Amino acid sequence: MTRPVRTRYAPSPTGDPHIGNIRTALFAWALARANNGSFLVRIEDTDQKRLVDNSVERILESLRWLKLHWDEGPDLGGPHAPYRQSERLHLYQDAATRLLEAGRAYRCFCTSERLDDLRARQAAAKQPPGYDGHCRSVPPEEASKRAESEPSVVRFRMSDVGATTFDDAIRGAVTFENALQDDFVALKSDGYPTYHLAAILDDHLMEISHVIRGEEWLSSAPKHLQLMEALGIEPPVYAHLPVVHGPDHKKLSKRTGDTAALEYRDKGYLPDAMVNFLALLGWSLDDKTTIIPPDVFATEFTIERVVPNPAIFDIERLNYLNGQYIRGLDDAEWERIVIEWCEKDLPADIARPLDESLLRQAAPLLKERVGRLDEIAGLAHFLFTYEALPYDASLLVERAGGDQGTAVRILDAALLALDDLGDDQWDRDQVEAAIRGLQDTLELKLRKFISVLYVAEMGSPQGIPLFDSLVLLGRERSIQRLRTARQRLD
Repeated sequence: MTRPVRTRYAPSPTGDPHIGNIRTALFAWALARANNGSFLVRIEDTDQKRLVDNSVERILESLRWLKLHWDEGPDLGGPHAPYRQSERLHLYQDAATRLLEAGRAYRCFCTSERLDDLRARQAAAKQPPGYDGHCRSVPPEEASKRAESEPSVVRFRMSDVGATTFDDAIRGAVTFENALQDDFVALKSDGYPTYHLAAILDDHLMEISHVIRGEEWLSSAPKHLQLMEALGIEPPVYAHLPVVHGPDHKKLSKRTGDTAALEYRDKGYLPDAMVNFLALLGWSLDDKTTIIPPDVFATEFTIERVVPNPAIFDIERLNYLNGQYIRGLDDAEWERIVIEWCEKDLPADIARPLDESLLRQAAPLLKERVGRLDEIAGLAHFLFTYEALPYDASLLVERAGGDQGTAVRILDAALLALDDLGDDQWDRDQVEAAIRGLQDTLELKLRKFISVLYVAEMGSPQGIPLFDSLVLLGRERSIQRLRTARQRLD
C-alpha cells in the first residue's frame, strides 16, 4: 500500500475506556507516528441506548493522560468532520439505499419475538445462532410498500457460496466459509446504522489506511469485506491484535487488571510507564529490551513485530516499570509530584499548606521506596505528626523476635545513645553512628533490631531510611517517640 498511513481510534462512548481498548488506541497511534501519518479519533455513538454521560470526555482524557495526541477528532475537527457518527446518519442511510437498489440488501420485518424464538430453537438444536433468511424472498416492491406502515431493518445479503479470504497484517491469510455467514442488520429501524455499516463507510470516507482492532472483531471481517465490495470500497489493511489474558491465562477481568485506564492514573502509575507496559502486550522491540520510552515506541513500532498469541497482563511487570520510570524522573519533577500527591492524599487533619521544604528533603528518600505515586503520602505521613502514626504495642514485641524484654532493651539503649547527641550534633552521620553502635551494646546485628525503631518512629516496621528520617523529624520528636514506645511496653 502506497497511500499515506492514516489510523483511527473509534471507541463507543458507553463508559470509561479499559486497558485493552486503550492498547488498541496506542498501537494505532504508534503506527501513524512511525510512518509520519495521521491518527484520528472517531466517536462511534450509534448505539443510543448504551450511551453514558461524560464518556466522550473520559475517552479523550485517557488519551491525553497517555500523551496519545491525535490529529483529527471531535474536539479538533478536520477535513473529514464530523467525527461523531450520530452526526453522519445521512451518509449511512444513503449507503443503505444504494445497497437496497443494487439488490445487496433487503428489508426485514421480523419481530424481536420471532428472532428470540429462532435463537431459542437454534440453541435447543445445538445449531450456531444466525438469521435464517426469512425475509430474503420478499419482493422489493412489496417490501417498500410494507415499510411505509411496518417497522423494518435493512439486512445485508451475504454471499452463501465460496469463501472470503483476506491477509491480516498480524495473522497472515485468514479464510471464512461464506456458507457459515448470516445476513446481518446494516441499518436499524430507528435509522441508525449498526457498527458494521458505519465503521466500514467511515473508514473509507476518512481515508483510513490501516484498521487496528481487537481479535474479537476478526469474525466480522467477512461481513465488512463483502460490504466494501458491494459499495465499491477498497479495503484497508486489517490488523487484529491478540487478546489480553490475565496471569491465569484466562480472559482479562477486573480482578486481573481489566479496569478503566484512568484508574491506573489515579493509583499513581506514570503515563510513560503505562505506555511502555501496554506496548509490550503483543509487541516487542527485540528479544531483550524491556524499557521502551514512548518516543522510541513511536519511532520503532511495526505491525510485523506484533504476535497473534495472547498477551499476558502482568501487574508485577507494570509495577516494576513504574518504579523504573519514577527513579528516572529528574529531581525537580519528582519534588513537584511528591508535593502534589501529599497535598492530595494526606489526611485533612494535617495542617495546610504543607512544609514543602521538608517534602523536598524527603523526596530523594521516597524516590527509592515508591512503586506507585499513591504510596507517597503513606510513607511521608509520619513526618507531619508529633507522635508516630498509631500502631499496636504488640508490633514492637513482634519485631524484637517476639520477646518483650528484648524490645525494652532495644528502646532503652536507643534512648540513651540518641539522648547523648545535642541539637548541634543531630545530623545523619552522627545519628547513624549512634544507632549502629547499638550493635555492640545489644550484641545484636542491626537488622535484628532496626525494625523496632522503625515502628517506634513511624508506626510501621518499614519505610524511608531510618537515619535520614530521624534527622528530618528532629531531635525532640525522635526522642519523644522512643519514650512513648518504651512507655507502651511497661
